[in-house]
Amino acid sequence: MHFNLLEGETASTAASAGGSGGWIMMIVYIVIIGAALYFLMIRPQRKRQKKEDQMRNNVQVGDEIVTIGGLFGRVVSIKDETLIIESPGDHSKQKIAKWAIQTNMTVHDDDPAPKK
Repeated sequence: MHFNLLEGETASTAASAGGSGGWIMMIVYIVIIGAALYFLMIRPQRKRQKKEDQMRNNVQVGDEIVTIGGLFGRVVSIKDETLIIESPGDHSKQKIAKWAIQTNMTVHDDDPAPKK
């Protein structure tokens, strides 16, 4: 039996180089999947959230709104993070949080035209 140390080293070096190439490819795949998730899921959600926050911050007294609970009302007064709405039927007033506004049904003249 004859062992050549030089050939043994070359084989182990080649095996370790192949192993490190596998790790690099796995890291590249993880980065690609992370980028795909960001552009397909996270980024659109952030855009929607930013648009909703802008709508909630631009609510004015007299606007007709719908809450996330399905209540319709007209804004009577606005404070920092709350507002008071008046129901259309019996004119009762309710205090709600700004984050509870789902849609603002009033169109303002200074709103930009909807993008198509």
